[in-house]
Formats: sequence, C-alpha cells, structure tokens
Amino acid sequence: MSINSAMLSGVSALIANSAALGAVSDNISNINTVGYKENSTQFEDLVTSKAATGNYNSGGVQANVTQLISQQGQFTQTSSNTDLAINGNGFFVVSNTAAGLSATSGPSFTRAGSFTADANGNLENSAGLYLQGWVANSAGVITTDPSDLSKLSTININDIANSPDPTTTASVNANLNSATTTSAAAATYTAGQMAAGTVTPDYTTQLTVYDSQGGQHTLQLDFLQASTNANPNTWDVEVVSQPASDTTGTNGLVASGKVTFNTDGTISGSTLPANLTLNYSNTGLGTQTVALNLGTTAGSGALTQYASTSTTNSTSVDGGPSGSLTKVTVGTDGIVTADFSNGATRNIAQVAIATFPDPDGLAASSGNAYVATDASGDFNLKQPGVGGAGQVESDQLEASTVDLSTEFTNLIITQRAYSAASKIITTADQMLQELIEVKQ
Repeated sequence: MSINSAMLSGVSALIANSAALGAVSDNISNINTVGYKENSTQFEDLVTSKAATGNYNSGGVQANVTQLISQQGQFTQTSSNTDLAINGNGFFVVSNTAAGLSATSGPSFTRAGSFTADANGNLENSAGLYLQGWVANSAGVITTDPSDLSKLSTININDIANSPDPTTTASVNANLNSATTTSAAAATYTAGQMAAGTVTPDYTTQLTVYDSQGGQHTLQLDFLQASTNANPNTWDVEVVSQPASDTTGTNGLVASGKVTFNTDGTISGSTLPANLTLNYSNTGLGTQTVALNLGTTAGSGALTQYASTSTTNSTSVDGGPSGSLTKVTVGTDGIVTADFSNGATRNIAQVAIATFPDPDGLAASSGNAYVATDASGDFNLKQPGVGGAGQVESDQLEASTVDLSTEFTNLIITQRAYSAASKIITTADQMLQELIEVKQ
C-alpha cells in the first residue's frame, strides 16, 4: 500500500537525517581536535520494485557518512619541539602501549602529533598513543627497514646518555717570532730541561684535552729558539703536563723534539712523535693517545715563524666531557636528535611514516587514530620525505579540517530536512485516518 510505503519512506528520512546530525555534531565537537578529519554525509535514494502496474511504492533514503581522511588541515605554530605535523601524505605509526607493537598491540595510525614525553621519556600524544620509529644504536646510527614492522620501537628521549669522549686529535695554530734571540741556555739544552724549570722557554702555549672519563687535562707546549748557523730556523719544543702529577713522565714531560721552518716562515717539519702517549696510570686511567698536528708546509692553521710577536691564534681538540640533555629536535626527515650541554649531538631515532593506497578507506578508532581495512589497502612504511611520504614539521600541529560556518549551515539544513520528513509521517497518518473513517 503506497500510504504505508510513504510512511516508511518518511521514517527512513528521519533515520538518515539523524545520522547526518550525528556527523555534523561530531564535526562541531572536534573543531579544536588536533588532526581531526571532518565527516561528510552523502544521501542516496532507495528504490523498491512496483507491486503492480500503477501502484508506486516509495523506497526512501539512506545516509552514507564518510570521513575525509585524506584532507590536510592547516598547520598551527607551537612552542614544543616534539609537536609534529606531516606536510604531505602519510600517518604517524602509533601503539597504545609504551612497550611498542606486538601481536596484541597492533599498529594504528594518526595525524595527531601532539607528542610529549611521559614519565619514562616515551613520546605519546594527548590520546595516550606512543610514537613509533627506527631507534638508533649506541653509536647513534639509524638502520631503517620499511619492510619489517617489528623493527619499529617506541621513541624514547630520556633513555640516552652522552658518555665522555676522550681526545684523540689536537692541533695548534701559533706564530713563533723569528726575531727571537737564541739564548745562551739553548747551546747546552737537553730534553726535559724546560719541564724541569732549569731552562726558561721563549714561548709557551696550552691546550685542554679530555680523558676517557671526561676529565680535563692541560698540555703545555714550551718552545725554545735553537737556531744556529748550522741549523737555522729551528726551535726546541717540549710537551708537558700541567700539573706534572697528571702523567707519569718526569716533571710531567710527555714528549720533546724540534720544529723547523722554511725561509718563508712556513713549517717544514717536526721531530715530535706523531702520536703523543699520555700515561695516566698513576690515577688509574691508563694511557691515552693524542695525535698532535702542528701543520704542514702547504697546510693552513699551522705553526709559523714570522717576524711578529709570538702568539697563539687557535687551538683545537676533539672529545669532551659528558653532558646533560638540553633539548630534542626533529628534522624534516624525521630524525630525532638530542642536544647536550657539552655541545655534543646524537641521533635518537627516525620517525616512521605509513602511507596507504586509499587513506579515506581507513576505519576510525578512539584517540583520533585509524586502523587499516580492506578498503584502505595495506600500509607501506617509509622514511619521511621518501617515496611519496610527507615531511615532518616540528613545532607544528595540524588543525582540524572542520569549517564551522559550513557545519552550522549543514545543521540548519539537516534540521529542516528532519522536520520535513516528520511531515511525511503526519500526512500519511492523516490519510490513513481518513481511510479508516470511510467505514464509519
């Protein structure tokens, strides 16, 4: 009976518009939700076959609500280095436990990048989902394996230490005044006399080196003009520990030799050992080898002998003491880097990005996250900025894609459509009432 079908059609309209109202309500409610993707409602008609010629049965309508996941929201600037957004395709891979991915805690995917460190240093977003990536080894080397999900781990920014780095190389850039007069003591000088204090050097410079425990030690280079007619442009040099008790050498003497210069003032050679051996066995530190570079004839940043005041232009050493973590930065390539108070940096991990053939086919889950479905296709793990995956932007968050003016308009349209559908039911009811009254 067409009157009954009209009433049922009105009921379907009420149901469809209720679904549309739910979608609009979710959109408005999540106007400030980071990374939220708006819901879109599309209506489609339902058609039933005719029971008999000339007897039309209305089918009604149904609502299909889809989330426009592939849309990208605008970025908003933040003050946190671990607030992350993806500029382009892809999703952060997250786990609902800090232990990472497992058979019972499979991956989910999100664009909500408001990550902060929990009490244990694990990066989690406001929904309690933990960021996954490829974690660096103890040397700071990151090995990515996009084909193996088990290689991903929760990124932790506290579980990292900056151990002391002993000095292995040192260099001195200084000028020795060619006008320095050769002293009488130079004629009878023997190695170790400057360290012993029995001969006064013509020029002294110092540099700081670091041992295996991060301790600082001072090495002093003493220079004595030793030029003679037979050996012009020659200086005696001693490397001495300050204080002398730092090493086991007599009076702190580490090494001695000569440096010679060309007539144009550039260094021509040195008889100092290429590698200095610092023996700290008296303090339980053992020995340490430092390559001391005084430069070469063609090199820059070397010892020189010019007719100007003896001066040290610069000294350089590698290594350093241990440092405390000062900040964490994330590059566009997703590499998470730790900066330490001693100036050292170290890679912690690289954020993994998952892409899908059809991201709009993902199924929503709690926490503004998604899970893969047959419609979305299988995910592909990629490094940020590689193979179509978007780059990571730090100090940024992706805003909701909801437009409030559009949603309020849809709210009015949905309300009117619901009221109109209710009129269908009341009208059909009146017609049925009229039909019943015919019998009376």
